[in-house]
Amino acid sequence: MPSHLFADRPAPQPPERGTVDALITQTRRLRGGVDAVRRDAFVDDDDAQGRWQRALCDLAVHQLDDLGSHLDQLREGLSAEEEDAAALAVESAFSDDPGADTLLSRVGSAEWNLLTDAVSWSEELFQIFGRSPESGGLSLDELPTMVFADDQALLTSMVTGALVDGRPIDGEFRIVRTDGSVRTLHMMGEPVLDADGCTASMWAVLRDVSELRRSQRAVRESRDCLQRQRHIAQTEHRLAVELQEAVLPPWRGSLRLPQGGPGALDIAAHYLPSSSSALIGGDWYDALELPDGASLLTVGDLTGHGVTATGAMAMLLGALRGMAVAGIGPGPLMGHLNQLLETTVQPALGSAVCCRYEPAGRRLTWSQAGHPAPLLFRDGTGRALGAPEGVLLGATHGASYGQAEVTLQAGDLLVLGTDGLTRRGASEASEQRRLLELAPLFDGGRTAQDCVRMIVEEFGEHEREDDACVLVARIGP
Repeated sequence: MPSHLFADRPAPQPPERGTVDALITQTRRLRGGVDAVRRDAFVDDDDAQGRWQRALCDLAVHQLDDLGSHLDQLREGLSAEEEDAAALAVESAFSDDPGADTLLSRVGSAEWNLLTDAVSWSEELFQIFGRSPESGGLSLDELPTMVFADDQALLTSMVTGALVDGRPIDGEFRIVRTDGSVRTLHMMGEPVLDADGCTASMWAVLRDVSELRRSQRAVRESRDCLQRQRHIAQTEHRLAVELQEAVLPPWRGSLRLPQGGPGALDIAAHYLPSSSSALIGGDWYDALELPDGASLLTVGDLTGHGVTATGAMAMLLGALRGMAVAGIGPGPLMGHLNQLLETTVQPALGSAVCCRYEPAGRRLTWSQAGHPAPLLFRDGTGRALGAPEGVLLGATHGASYGQAEVTLQAGDLLVLGTDGLTRRGASEASEQRRLLELAPLFDGGRTAQDCVRMIVEEFGEHEREDDACVLVARIGP
């Protein structure tokens, strides 16, 4: 049996390491060349070497088709590291290292002479079956003894079809080697007829496709797992959005609190999503008229994303509303929220600002927990209010939170917001500075909704790492 390595042809060169597109181009070029050789070759049925070369061409086309298909699947979303890994895999497949497990070392040949009972196996076939050449090749009767029990009937059918009906062999079966390992072999072969048209021998080319089939199973399992993960992520995202919409105030446009009387607030707010729609976070804003005629203004942010964050936000915002309605002031209220976060099943950290506004004296009492202070705009200029003491919610057991008071004037504008308004990497100070630079524009805004629109126009186009929200309240005459 002639060797499968042709002396007049150089060994295939490994593709250059680089992009997967380059690998695909080289694979297609090589596949076209092999296919052209296969089409142009004239094969005499009595020429054993010609049949062997034709079989090798067929196997090469199969292998290159498999490789091209896998590279096409890998092209989308492949990282630089994965591209390098793919290139290394191709290099190893065509390695010229005699000890390497290459594509060439996984292809062997055999011929069984039915007239003399002679068996001829190539050296590579002994390696595939895990047998020493001294033990000799297996006859067609002995071959099923190494075949996986469930595949013995398939092999018998293929061999019988070739010997009795003259059909070519093209199929796969598994063998169990002496070391107990299971290998999957792809077998292609044909019967060889004598001058009287009787089957004189049968030749075959066998390729070890164990790694290929294992990779295909891994691809299928990974694809199925990815589809399940995407479905779960889409479901969680939908639930997070629905929960957020159910919890945040339903009002759109401006809100007036209280409904009548001097010093009433004109309020507007806006939620700005992150650049990734999957990152629904725990940001909130709220405004509520209290039983004694005062108004509650609050914004805040919890760590995390998805259903967990929005669920914790809903719990916290519900507790905040309940305590504010019960008459608890901003400072003590923050202490209770801190205790609530400490005792939750899934602990989280949060920042918040809570304000109580009394319209009769235009007095604002507020507290904060690790959150940017409200910004006060008056007569075309702005400043941050002096912040009372307060750490992040859920960060310290038994933390106490101070309160601050400020008397407002008719026409004043308050801006409360969560961090993350600007692009990734921006500091809290730079966000505050950019908001304060909007003071001249705010001075010309007639309503709180106008001012919110100015903020959205300024910050809304930036890609944000996290979601954010802003609330604007203008003090009435």
